[in-house]
Amino acid sequence: MNSVPADGPDPVRAEITLTVNGSEHRLGIDTRASLLDTLREDLGLTGAKKGCDHGQCGACTVLLDGRRVNACLALAVAHDGADVVTVEGLARDGRPTRLQEAFLAHDALQCGYCTPGQLCSATAVLDELGRGLPSAATPDPAAEPVPDDAEIRERMSGNLCRCGAYAGIVAAVREAARA
Repeated sequence: MNSVPADGPDPVRAEITLTVNGSEHRLGIDTRASLLDTLREDLGLTGAKKGCDHGQCGACTVLLDGRRVNACLALAVAHDGADVVTVEGLARDGRPTRLQEAFLAHDALQCGYCTPGQLCSATAVLDELGRGLPSAATPDPAAEPVPDDAEIRERMSGNLCRCGAYAGIVAAVREAARA
């Protein structure tokens, strides 16, 4: 027997607001919905991919309040009021970023399934480097990290590419970091 009164609130729905790629969205969502499912199903933003749905592949990576996250692991309801940037929101004024251009120039994609997550993660890498944040591969955490291949590989290690486009991805991030 249902213990919720017929005129009472739905126990598994909530109203949230997300700013996604600069646009505010008021949504009535299932409290169990992941951020990934909310972006894809409720907002029609299909750039972030559902790869493993366990936070292991990085195909769903988006920027949440400026930090990269696996959207498949983030409950949308927990991020009411958050600012989300998906791959669809990376370009500025309809023009690709230097990073996106570098991905093309260095052939940093093959099938393209992981590319949206790779681009969002690499965008965060460039931000981290720009702010001088060290990683586990930074030889001297007190010094500015140098965007060499080991540093880039460490920072991008949460994003997998089944096709093996890693050499192009590292080259693209290196080029964008040095630009």
